[in-house]
Amino acid sequence: MRELIDHTEGINRLLARYGVKFGLYKNGNFHEQLFPFDAIPRVISHEDFLYLEKGLIQRVDALNLFLNDVYGDKKIIKDGVIPEEFVFSSSGYLPECEGMVPPKGIHSHISGIDLVLGKDKEWYILEDNLRIPSGASYPMIAREICRQASPRTFHNHLIVDNRNYAEMLREMMDYVNVGGIPVIMTPGRYNAAYFEHSFLAERTGCELAMCSDLFVEKNFLYYKDYRGEKKKVGVIYRRISDEYLDPMTFLPESLIGVPNIMDVYRSGNVSIVNAPGNGVADDKGIYYFVPRMIRYYLDQEPVLKNAPTYLPFYEEDKKYVLDHLDKLVVKDVAEAGGYGVIFGNELSKEKLSDLKELIERESRRFIAQEVIDFQDLNIMEGEEMVPRKADLRAFVLSGKETKVWASGLTRFSRKADSFVVNSSQGGGFKDTWVLSR
Repeated sequence: MRELIDHTEGINRLLARYGVKFGLYKNGNFHEQLFPFDAIPRVISHEDFLYLEKGLIQRVDALNLFLNDVYGDKKIIKDGVIPEEFVFSSSGYLPECEGMVPPKGIHSHISGIDLVLGKDKEWYILEDNLRIPSGASYPMIAREICRQASPRTFHNHLIVDNRNYAEMLREMMDYVNVGGIPVIMTPGRYNAAYFEHSFLAERTGCELAMCSDLFVEKNFLYYKDYRGEKKKVGVIYRRISDEYLDPMTFLPESLIGVPNIMDVYRSGNVSIVNAPGNGVADDKGIYYFVPRMIRYYLDQEPVLKNAPTYLPFYEEDKKYVLDHLDKLVVKDVAEAGGYGVIFGNELSKEKLSDLKELIERESRRFIAQEVIDFQDLNIMEGEEMVPRKADLRAFVLSGKETKVWASGLTRFSRKADSFVVNSSQGGGFKDTWVLSR
């Protein structure tokens, strides 16, 4: 392990050379920066991983059933398990997807589930990411470089090999392919996750395409290669948001989408990974209801716990939130990437009062959660080892079977006492070792 830590600087230099960066737009300008890597891994025991695997498969299966239901028969709404107005007021609900059944009935092919390990030794799920979750490429490339830097480390520890993610991804894409080539669609190199798009295309053998390489003809989607030859596309792993996907269906001003791709999808002539409309299931407000979904669709008790969550949408919860606001964390359901997260204990009396008024006025917009005192992981800061808060993004792939990748993206805060670990907020990342026994 010491040998690996001693190579940290060299590993980060190689990551930078390979383009392992993320981009941010600030004040209309694009900034690209290194995603800092810490060589001390997060270690998950074999037993812990089996427990996580069971809970994650259960959760993602229930979420896929919910998505099929909410765009179909809506039984969960008719049976009063989730309020109708709560679903349809979600910014992630797309009326344009009503009645659509994706190939093989799978909506969330790639789910990024964010968890933390509390100091009580319990794993808590913080949120579900079912639209275009990113981050799998970072532990893949980091592990590759770490193997080169210190082969003895990996020879001496019983670590599950994480190089199979590309194989899992391609296997899932082949399963839902309706006939044609597989494509990974990127908005281009100025996207925050462009490294991942190109890396996964290379590792899976998929074509990497921008919107200018794709077109619709006679209700099929085609890819035009550099020679000008066109090839029918059977499955497209799109890395752009729903609203930009098709200017004929969603935002007409979108310049990075493919006109009429939704008509092709509606006809069953292409599979889109992940399916449009998934945002209704990873809305931070809908998160509150996932344990109910598991009981409703699977008739099982949830294996993994939600963080204790309150919905100001309900009067009883609203009263609790307003009475205890200085001890809770409040999240804007429409925000992501660590934005829209407010810790009540950091607010002045005046700002607490303003927030209370806002919650009273726009109760559907927020959830509130107890602050989980989650475990610190050690990182290297110069020559010193210091504790920092860290979470885990687990990747769950749904194809013929639902599978959990035996790895994951561990993100950590680089600021002492900060609970915000997102890369967009200055966080770093670690490799995640799952022990084989």
